[in-house]
Amino acid sequence: MAGCSSEPSKPATAEKPQPKAPEAITGSSAFYKCYISARGWAQDAQPYRVESQPTTDSKGRDGKAGEWRAGFASPSLHSTKSYTWANGDISHGVDDTYSPTNSSTQIFNVQFLKVDTDKVFAVAQQHGGDKLLEKEPDTPVLYVLDWNRQTNELLWHVIYGTDRDTAKLRVAVNASTGEFSRVEK
Repeated sequence: MAGCSSEPSKPATAEKPQPKAPEAITGSSAFYKCYISARGWAQDAQPYRVESQPTTDSKGRDGKAGEWRAGFASPSLHSTKSYTWANGDISHGVDDTYSPTNSSTQIFNVQFLKVDTDKVFAVAQQHGGDKLLEKEPDTPVLYVLDWNRQTNELLWHVIYGTDRDTAKLRVAVNASTGEFSRVEK
């Protein structure tokens, strides 16, 4: 016997899905989300660079950004591929040729990444960032993570400005220890 209900059936309302509110996350959080996708592309994928991308919704404060790009290299495939995390979604770029001797794609071991961008931002603030943002509060803050061959260490570069070349201030922080490395010229 089928059950009956005394309630009248409700018409289905077609609600439009609301667009996601812009989301900002730290560099390590975005990196690991991209890393999972990269390992699906190539089991031996190793990171060589992580960088925040400027957006109108995020100024890079508190070590967070609304868009992150991570570059990975696969030695076995002799190929690189970039992955972008933006507002909760991950997309990937096209494959490119990888050479282990190319200094711009110097891979690093994931285990060296121990300090996240929120901590790195706090260190950079103590080395001139706080004064700069006090004078110019609209200055965007960008983050770049890469391996430094000369010092043999993984560094976060905190960049106050729209790009590395025209930055008002650049502070390097060790990504393994969280210690201040230097103000970059």
